[in-house]
Amino acid sequence: MNTPDPFLTPFTWRYGSPEMRGIWSEETTRRLWRRIWVALARVQSHYGLVDAAQLADLETHVEEVDLTRSRAVESEIHHDVMAEVTVYASQCPMGGGIIHLGATSMDVKDNASALQVRQALDLIIARLDDLLQTFAEQIERWANTVCMAYTHLQPAEPTTLGYRLALYAQDLLEDRADLVRTRSTWRGKGIKGAVGTSASYALLLDKRIAPAAFEAEVMAELGLPAWSLANQTYPRRQDWVILNHLAGLSSTIYRFAMDLRVLQTPAIGEWAEPFGEKQVGSSAMPFKRNPIEAEKIDSLARYLAQLPRVAWDNAALSLLERTLDDSANRRIILPEAFLTADEIIRSATRLVRGLQVNRQALSRTLAQFGPFSGIEPLLMRLVQAGADRQVMHGFLREMALKAWREIETGEANTLPELLATQPELQHFLTKGEIHAALDITTYIGDAPKRALELAEKLRTVTNEP
Repeated sequence: MNTPDPFLTPFTWRYGSPEMRGIWSEETTRRLWRRIWVALARVQSHYGLVDAAQLADLETHVEEVDLTRSRAVESEIHHDVMAEVTVYASQCPMGGGIIHLGATSMDVKDNASALQVRQALDLIIARLDDLLQTFAEQIERWANTVCMAYTHLQPAEPTTLGYRLALYAQDLLEDRADLVRTRSTWRGKGIKGAVGTSASYALLLDKRIAPAAFEAEVMAELGLPAWSLANQTYPRRQDWVILNHLAGLSSTIYRFAMDLRVLQTPAIGEWAEPFGEKQVGSSAMPFKRNPIEAEKIDSLARYLAQLPRVAWDNAALSLLERTLDDSANRRIILPEAFLTADEIIRSATRLVRGLQVNRQALSRTLAQFGPFSGIEPLLMRLVQAGADRQVMHGFLREMALKAWREIETGEANTLPELLATQPELQHFLTKGEIHAALDITTYIGDAPKRALELAEKLRTVTNEP
């Protein structure tokens, strides 16, 4: 940071919110360490290990983090926690000598990171609630708007725009449930010493209180539950769980963004992301309106999807009571996972809120491909009128392929008129009945009802305390 132009990660300024960066900042981390040392000393004072003047001294200077001094000390001793202890102790003439009494580094660092993860989860869930509310608004707006559905990226049958949006939101609701459940069970290491046996605390307390009860008091000061058993760290499987849930959330939003990119192609043109009045789409092609927000979401989601693998290795390869080969990458993967998720959710909220829908393109696609979807209800009407299903299926297939070949040459879809004039069909249905069966604007089942019910559920869940 002392060079004129230091390298800055894109998460320093481009991706993620100031609020999320604040949670993971080095200054916040050091303040949490100090808060843990104060909590430890406060409980130790109950048992005669720390006196009132020492505790008051620590409390007075707890916010006086000095990163410059701490880094200078760390460059000499090569230990971040002891560097912070050294600086904190130098600020506390009365209490400096009892900082970190009985503790190991991970009693401090793991509980601090657990507190940071919990704060970051609270922010992510709040962001997700905003996104779900935005989805609810758009689902309600478009619940009855008929559009073409695609399977295998081929026109299939009609659906409604609101129903399509509800499918993304339904997955997001499951993602939210995963995050809320993990938040409710999130735990710190506790205060257990170098290998998790609490031997140092048992020695200090000398049977005045059981180490587990002492730990419970310290963790109550921090407002953080603890694992009942741990080695030098909390179980690294916990990191893997939360990174998996963040990756799962990103997969849901990835799919929405990818679909938007497909539907924004001029050949379809049904959706588009917002485009600012002064926004530049391309340095070379001034006419371009690239879906840059959706592309950014997908790019970041690909990165986030890889981080659980690193956490898996940390959990699986934490040999015996602990190895240190997780430490360096955890400084990266935990903050960046949450910053990435934060950016993805915020970007998705902007896309959903500003989603541009081209009604003319919806109608054009329906007119071009909708009649083919009408073959299924027409077949059912013919069978109800006494026709042989297998015979009619083969005949309708021939007619559909003929009309499709015409479309491929640039012609309009003539299937409705072609079918309505076939004697084989008029034997069972009138021309008007054939046209009515091919009108697929009503062939959407109960999609609007289900979409609106999901929107109501979104509002209910995200408004819960």
